[in-house]
Order: sequence, then structure tokens, then C-alpha cells
Amino acid sequence: MDKQRDRNLVTGGAGFLGSHLIDALMEKGEEVICLDNYFTGRKQNIIKWINHPKFELIRHDVTEPIFLEIDKIWHLACPASPIHYQYNPIKTSKTSFLGTYNMLGLATRTKAKLLLASTSEVYGNPLIHPQKESYFGNVNNIGIRSCYDEGKRIAETLCFDYNRMHKTEISVMRIFNTFGPRMQIDDGRVVSNFINQALRGENLTVYGDGSQTRSFCYVEDLINGMIKLMESEVKGPINIGAQNELRIDKLAEIIIKKINRELKINFNPIPQDDPIMRRPSIEKAKKELGWSPTVDFEEGLEKTINYFIELNKLSI
Repeated sequence: MDKQRDRNLVTGGAGFLGSHLIDALMEKGEEVICLDNYFTGRKQNIIKWINHPKFELIRHDVTEPIFLEIDKIWHLACPASPIHYQYNPIKTSKTSFLGTYNMLGLATRTKAKLLLASTSEVYGNPLIHPQKESYFGNVNNIGIRSCYDEGKRIAETLCFDYNRMHKTEISVMRIFNTFGPRMQIDDGRVVSNFINQALRGENLTVYGDGSQTRSFCYVEDLINGMIKLMESEVKGPINIGAQNELRIDKLAEIIIKKINRELKINFNPIPQDDPIMRRPSIEKAKKELGWSPTVDFEEGLEKTINYFIELNKLSI
């Protein structure tokens, strides 16, 4: 790939992951266009770059075509937490299909490379553990989560079909649970849920019996993996995630100890199709990208808690 390319389009750039990616690109001195419709993104996340000569912000919905001259497309636009993607499931499906279709059309026209931010949700409620990229998944295609799960599966399909038909340059990454500063308070993800409940002095809500497992990758590591993938010749799909598999009830206990030891855990029924186990095999990322997580989970958790403490102060 042409190493001189530096004009970047980041869809969903005002969101949690997108804004951290923009920070990394801007700090490298590259030109960045941020595209966001602010459904889950926040202008505050990228405010420090507004008026910078190498930064441009466009309010736009990726389900509508856009015409730009671009070298790299980082396609992150799509609500990624159950509360947000289930709010309007038809819109979520359209964002995954039409949004990816539009960005692939743009990539093909401009001969740009497109990186798709896919998800571990393509594995559904997995029957193998840990999940390898060769696993086709166990997805309920008519369930309440399928707008996102199947949306990302068809987005991956589009990427590889454009690559086969039009030689469009692509990379597909499957993102596992990621946490860190700029997560939204109300996004329904387990780390942000637990931290904010604890900061409000509320008992922590665990869905199911707490035996479900997740692995948690700090956002800095995730973005490093994303950049390594874009700069490589690897098409993927490739898992990017951490290996620190934790039971959800144990995560709740850790956060209680860090914030307020007087709190308890309340157990509620588990939502439909909620995965029981989730941890990536990252052997492919290690071998093909030279990537593995470096930020200790406890260190990342402290930074995330401190972020929400400051955010709660500002909102008072």
C-alpha cells in the first residue's frame, strides 16, 4: 500500500473508539475528516481538534452517499451497545448494510483502503471457546440482537465481495469488548454500567447468574491494533481483543472494592441471546500484525473510573 497516503476518513469519528482513533491519527500529523451523525457520538470527544488545519468535521449519516477525495477509510459508524442498537433496529441494519455499501463505493472510486470495524458479535453465542476467526458463529438471525450481529456479518460479506469483484483494498477487524475513557454513561455496557452504578451509590445489576465471561481490552491497545491492521496487507477477518477473561460477577466485585465496598449485587434475568462466553483467539493478530495487548486490566480500569468520576463532577 502507498505509504504516502495520509488523508483519512473516520466514520463514527465522534464516538468512543472513533475519537481515540482520531487522536492517534492527528498526533501522527495526518489529515482527518470526521464523519458522524451524533446518534451516539459526542462533539465533546473531538472538540480539541476543531479549527485545527488538518481536521474537518462533517455531520452526515452514512446511510446516505457522500463524495470525498480520500486515501483511507476507517469505517466505525454504527451503534455498538445493545441499548443503542436495539433502540431502532431497522436503522441499525441499514447503517451496517447501506453505510458499508456507501463507504465501499467511495473506497472503490477513490482507490482508498477501507478498514471495517466489525465485532465479536458475529460469533453470536459461541459454541467454541476461545473464538477463532475460522469459526462461523452461532447467531440467532431473528432475535433482538440480530440487527447488529447480522448487520455486521453482511458488512463483512460486502467487504470481501468488493475485494473479489472490484479489487477494493480492505481489512476487517473483529472487535471484542473494549473499555476506557469516553464510553457513554448510558450505553448499557457492563464496565460503564457497573462503574456508574457504583459512583451513584447503587447496587450493581448483573444479568443472569454472573457466570458469563468477557475479556476486556483497553481502548489504547485496541486503537494500536486497528492502526497496525490498516498499515498491513492483512485482509482479515482478524480478532482484536484481550485475554483477561473474567466472570461478570467477579468484575462487579472488583469495581465494588474499588469504589464502594458497602454495595451489593442484584441479579436480574439474562437478556435473550446474551453470549455465555466471549474471549478471542488472538494468535492470528500476534503472528500477522505483531500485536497483543499491553495495558494491564487494573491500570485501564483505574483510568476509566477516574474518567467517570470527572464526568460526574462536570454534570452536577
